[in-house]
Order: sequence, then structure tokens, then C-alpha cells
Amino acid sequence: MKAVNVSVLKKELAAHSHQELMEICLKLAKFKKENKELLTYLLFDSQDEDAYIRSVNEKVNEEFTKLNHSSLYYVKKSIRKILRMIKKYIRYSKNKETEASLLLHFCGKLKELTPRHQKSLQIHNIYERQLNMAKKAISTLHEDLQYDFILELEELGEKL
Repeated sequence: MKAVNVSVLKKELAAHSHQELMEICLKLAKFKKENKELLTYLLFDSQDEDAYIRSVNEKVNEEFTKLNHSSLYYVKKSIRKILRMIKKYIRYSKNKETEASLLLHFCGKLKELTPRHQKSLQIHNIYERQLNMAKKAISTLHEDLQYDFILELEELGEKL
């Protein structure tokens, strides 16, 4: 079965009643966990973006405390897992301020790792890539917000 493009879906959804749309959304939520998470964000979290950022940062902090430091391999694997989770939450929001905030928090947590892990080239490359993505997101924001994020960058020891 081939999926149709968004414009065709939009036209078809416009032809359905409110009740039918609600049933379609519930079927989507039952089908896949990510659909349910996206609906949860759209219905509950999108109104208060700051609370959403705080909750994601708490999850990131929790995941960093669970890191298995026995091997560098496990540390890198866990960091990539945390990064995938952050990217998923950024995709839900599609807000550059949220993206910059989450990526800067992630970079801050990476910088707090033990010096033994910071010397890893792969972890350093992940840090640099995410920092550059955060800088790119910051550059698209309003000047007042840029200033706040630049202060956070300076705390990390970086410049825009």
C-alpha cells in the first residue's frame, strides 16, 4: 500500500465529520507509541512550552544518571540513545527555541561527563555537532532570545 501525500490527506480529512476525525486520531494513537506521544504533546504540552522543556530535561537528566560507565562503548551507546530521544521531542515541537534549549542542556550534560569519557573522539564529535545545531537554531531566533542563549553558550565555554 502506497501512502498519499499530505495535501491529499488534508482534503480527505476535510470531508470527514468531527466524530470521524476523533475516531481516526484514536486509531492512530492505538497503532503506534510515537503517534500517542505526538498526540499527547499536541493536546497537553504544546500550550506550555516551558513545562515541556523542563519535563524533557528531567528525562535527559534521569537518563544521564543511568549511564553505564563500565565501558566507553556503553557510554557512547547510551548517549546516542538519549540524543535520539531528544531529537524525537524536538520533532514534536518544531520550535527553534525548544530545539536550542534542549540541545544546549544535552551539551551541558555531556560536558559534565568524567574527563575519561570526554577524551573520546566520538563523544567529542557528538558534542560539537549538537552544539553547532544549537547555534544554528539560536541564530534564527529573536535578538532578545539570542542573548539569553548566548549567555548559556558562554557558560559552556563556546561562542556563537
